[in-house]
Amino acid sequence: MDIKKYMHELGIKAKDASRSMAKASTNTKNQSLLLIASAIRREKASLLEANLKDMTAAKANGLESALLDRLALSEKSIEAMAEGLEQIASLPDPIGEMSDFKFRPSGIQVGKMRVPLGVIGIIYEARPNVTVDAAGLCIKSGNACILRGGGEAFHCNQALAKLVHEGLEGAGLPKEAVQVVETTDRAAVGELITLKEFVDVIVPRGGKGLIERISNEARIPIIKHLDGNCHVYIDEEADLGKATAIVENSKTQRFGTCNTAESLLVAKNIAAEALPKLAAMLSAKGIEIRGCPETCQLVAEAIPATEEDYFTEYLDAIISCKIVSGIDEAIDHINHYSSQHTESIVTENYTHARRFLREVDSSSVMVNASTRFADGFEYGLGAEIGISTDKLHARGPVGLDGLTSLKYIVLGDGQVRA
Repeated sequence: MDIKKYMHELGIKAKDASRSMAKASTNTKNQSLLLIASAIRREKASLLEANLKDMTAAKANGLESALLDRLALSEKSIEAMAEGLEQIASLPDPIGEMSDFKFRPSGIQVGKMRVPLGVIGIIYEARPNVTVDAAGLCIKSGNACILRGGGEAFHCNQALAKLVHEGLEGAGLPKEAVQVVETTDRAAVGELITLKEFVDVIVPRGGKGLIERISNEARIPIIKHLDGNCHVYIDEEADLGKATAIVENSKTQRFGTCNTAESLLVAKNIAAEALPKLAAMLSAKGIEIRGCPETCQLVAEAIPATEEDYFTEYLDAIISCKIVSGIDEAIDHINHYSSQHTESIVTENYTHARRFLREVDSSSVMVNASTRFADGFEYGLGAEIGISTDKLHARGPVGLDGLTSLKYIVLGDGQVRA
């Protein structure tokens, strides 16, 4: 395969399809989403079969456990794909929405209209559900997309692509609106991120190496996040029952996700009471604790943490732990070591909660809730195309609005500028 020629052809087809998508009606877009959801449920067995091929090959190639967890499909996760599409279909269509109108002294009205970005290139590793989430969000937001999934999920992604095309064509939309790259050759990524003639934005989802490569080599604007080094801070006025449940869910529900807690901070005033209980729960779940000297004094099984530990996204059964003097040190620690993804405070103190929300510089900041809620589905976005830790254009879970832009519109009645 001539990769350069192949990717160029995908770009041409995507650009043409984006024009049809931009003018598609809400009903037509919703119909395609519901048709895809129905096809996914119908083909559940064949999707599981394709996923089994991917899982078998991945295990044989020694894929690490965190990525195997992301790669695996189940009947439950397949149903979640279909439900996500249905939720996207039920959301208001942002395209064509007009807002912020103001009359000017000249008599004209100046406002804004929400419009699609155009063609979105999405590069991701391991997770086949991203194929469906990305396709669904791009369809509803009136965009075309080129999806380059990881080679680990090749069979499943191609099976899903057929179902997406079936739904698009069934609703009278061009199947080229969602194109899944049909090669595992990594040169395809290099071509995609330089197709500035056709692609308007790149969204990378994957490991740090992938994100850094794309950030360095892309010739197209990107929406990205690097690490998910998420923190839970147990305040001196925390409810310890809530704290235990939140830490347990944040850290132990799944290890391989970017919204999993990787660091635990505990206020000094309650550390002697709270930390041994939290540590016992974590140890019972098989979590290794790497702590500061004070933590190691209170928790016999803890091992000394290094400076690097506090920066690390483990994606594994490991958590760093530090006892802090109070909310000031907790906020300083998070803003220094965090990857600006998701942080949570457990407290009954309203003032501390408000300070944490205001002063912690991350894309999602929570009070008395698990970091695992940092997710487009849980936020009511239907799904997400990724979680952005950038500050420009989109931040946090990127749903429909994050895949659109605004243009100024002017309404007049024959006015001319004096």
